[in-house]
Amino acid sequence: MLVELTFKQKVSAANSFVKADVLDQTQSAMEHALKSDPVRAKSKYHHGDLREALLNASYDLVAMHGAENFTLAQACRLAGVSTAAPYKHFRDRDEVLGLIVTRGFHQMSEQSMQAVEAAGVGTLAGIVAMGQAYVRFAVENENLFRLMFGQHPVLKTDEVVMGEGLGCFSKVIEQVAIYCDRNGVSGNPNEIAVRLWTFVHGAASLLIDGDYGVVAPGLDVDALIERTSPSLLR
Repeated sequence: MLVELTFKQKVSAANSFVKADVLDQTQSAMEHALKSDPVRAKSKYHHGDLREALLNASYDLVAMHGAENFTLAQACRLAGVSTAAPYKHFRDRDEVLGLIVTRGFHQMSEQSMQAVEAAGVGTLAGIVAMGQAYVRFAVENENLFRLMFGQHPVLKTDEVVMGEGLGCFSKVIEQVAIYCDRNGVSGNPNEIAVRLWTFVHGAASLLIDGDYGVVAPGLDVDALIERTSPSLLR
């Protein structure tokens, strides 16, 4: 996994230019279409379609360029609507970012549970797979992951975001509880789940920040999770 990240770092500058160029071309094409066919532009979205289109555009922009570089105006251009459109559906930029984060937690939870079901519900293999899926999500969605975990402090008090985040974490507690029951582990499932999450989240953060490349070049994080998880489940 680290080798892949190192390679990604080597080509990140080139990828940034390519992505930016693709985004510019997409936006230019949309703007041209709007100018050439204004009637079609006005009738393109109906009811909830416009809201969803703006959310999708915002999600893609944050994933590609990071929340710190995201503006609602960019989302409007990408969705092909006026800059006034978002305010008919969202309170402000923070609400949009909050919805992006809730979508991120939902996606992370879904991918984690798919990994668990493939490896075995309530098993050591399933819990290891869940941790590996968490790290994989962080690597594949670096900008979104950073936003989900503290890049935008105002979201920490957003009830919807908090609810989705806790719902995601409850999946970890659930798997740990099943494991403990089946294996006669007397520890508190909540405490054990926090222990596992602390380890895996730290590993994910160190990986995407490139710190492992400095202190442990070539480290296999998947293998690290597999070796360490049993000791955390006691």
